Amino acid sequence: MTKQLKIFLSLGFLIAINLSHIHAQATQSIGATGHVYAEIIPVFSANEITRMNFGRFSPGPQGGRIILTPQSTVSVQGSIVTGVGSHNAASFEVSGDEDAAFSISLPDDPVLLKHVSSEKSMLIEEWNSWPLPGPGNGRLRNGFQMINVGATLKVGTIHDNPAGVYTGTYTITFDFN
Repeated sequence: MTKQLKIFLSLGFLIAINLSHIHAQATQSIGATGHVYAEIIPVFSANEITRMNFGRFSPGPQGGRIILTPQSTVSVQGSIVTGVGSHNAASFEVSGDEDAAFSISLPDDPVLLKHVSSEKSMLIEEWNSWPLPGPGNGRLRNGFQMINVGATLKVGTIHDNPAGVYTGTYTITFDFN
């Protein structure tokens, strides 16, 4: 064989070995196991525990206002005379994910209480709560929190608000942050 042919064959052989080595590395693969994590948290909920109750009273000749605080204390303005019996702020239990923050939104507009057997009515306004309403003021400690709600009841005269039971509903919104 000629010297050139030997060099050519030797180079060809080296190139073939290198190409097979490069080809072998390109097709090599390695697998790894990844782990996935997901957690289902409790559904957020709010339930009325205690109804708001302004108690028993008589409007008197001018009527007036009954102010019920979130701590269930009552004060009256005007000619209202309170009767024997109980009164209390409303209470709601909010539950869900531990340490979640939430906002409390009270009614913006007055709420109507209607006499159960006539068309007479009274208004509830000036809503307040503890914790205070607003963004992020509530926090679920151990997954729950009690919210107390008070308001002011506007009472007319005995002609405007005759004796009897008055009822109504309202909505409080809890937004979880």
